[in-house]
Amino acid sequence: MKMLRQEITPFLQEMQSTKNLSEKTILAYRSDLEDYCKFAENSSDSKDVLLRYVRHLSDERKLKDTTIARKLIALKMFYSHLYAAQIIDVNAFDLHRFKFKQERRLPKTLTTNEVSRLLRYLSKEVEAASTPYAIWKAARDLALLDVLISTGIRIAEASAIGMEDLILSEHVILIHGKGKKQRLIYISCRQTWDNLMRWLKLRKTRPVLTDKVFVNKYGNQFDIHGIEYIYNTLKNAAGINQKSTPHYLRHTFATNLLANGADLRSVQEILGHSSVATTEIYTEVTVKRKKQVLNKYNYRNKL
Repeated sequence: MKMLRQEITPFLQEMQSTKNLSEKTILAYRSDLEDYCKFAENSSDSKDVLLRYVRHLSDERKLKDTTIARKLIALKMFYSHLYAAQIIDVNAFDLHRFKFKQERRLPKTLTTNEVSRLLRYLSKEVEAASTPYAIWKAARDLALLDVLISTGIRIAEASAIGMEDLILSEHVILIHGKGKKQRLIYISCRQTWDNLMRWLKLRKTRPVLTDKVFVNKYGNQFDIHGIEYIYNTLKNAAGINQKSTPHYLRHTFATNLLANGADLRSVQEILGHSSVATTEIYTEVTVKRKKQVLNKYNYRNKL
């Protein structure tokens, strides 16, 4: 089983090269595979170790089915790699089929009032800033959060925006999405665009070491961890949902598009979903739209 552990890094390198997986996904796969190897190494019997591991996750560690299913995705690909490399003679996943009922969780969103509160707080921070760095930072944070709010892009996509991705004459940004898929996003809100333009002017006032639009105080690319940290600081200061994450802004954007009448296909394209099935879950939380439909079409209203 120690031999399996030695194959984790080559496997992940292969996955990163062929599947274009994010750094976050690679780290999650590594954690899952090391967890499995640790269990296998401490097991006195190598027979049916995969089955015993799944029972261990479910019965002893009481993990959710969704978590177990995620771990098995990594393991299934890992076993395929081992079998193809002739490191193992039998692929255990060819002998067993695992099925888990995964709960369909509704996207978590912020209220429109919370989003307004966040924007007001950020605007006040810009107005109150008195030193050059404070003005620079406040303008960056406002532009970044406003772009997330107005477009629904992922934070990794916001982090990756380069200066050459801005089509200034059209108020459009070229987004580099998952799977190396590109899409164009139009900034429809004039205030959002103005906030972005103000940031681009202030961006020039400090040394910059990258072509990325959003940079940290050292002039380097503002990565997802930096964005998450800023959001967590701002949500506390603005007094919005303390359990929220930056991804709530994406969910809120999509939900409100559908609630206001946007068609599912257009929302899919704007969000960069590869399948419309992923987008459909947002229809479950568009309470406003449901109320409009029921108030207008429910026959019981007229009895």
